[in-house]
Amino acid sequence: MAHYLIEAAYTAEAWKSLLKKPVDRDKAVRPVIKKLGGSLVNSWFAFGDHDIVLLAEFPDNVSAASFALAAMAGGALRSIKTTPLLELPEGREAMKRAAKSGYRPPGK
Repeated sequence: MAHYLIEAAYTAEAWKSLLKKPVDRDKAVRPVIKKLGGSLVNSWFAFGDHDIVLLAEFPDNVSAASFALAAMAGGALRSIKTTPLLELPEGREAMKRAAKSGYRPPGK
């Protein structure tokens, strides 16, 4: 399965709710990811542009996108970003294919 880095930011209303009654959001998110054929590897709170970071596995991009759409549609997030991750051997293979692709930048 492919890995995905998911970064999300809560709305002010969601933070207000979480501060009033802190809950383990993993317990809510894990079954959703599982229903989409994936698994939650781990999650972390973060400081900066994103409040929460997840590492998840999904069988395909459509499943990962489905999770992002469902999470955003829930209304508790002000943003979500999903980044597909390549294993190092996949990255090397992408480099090899890119080198042989024949691409030329404009003006060259």
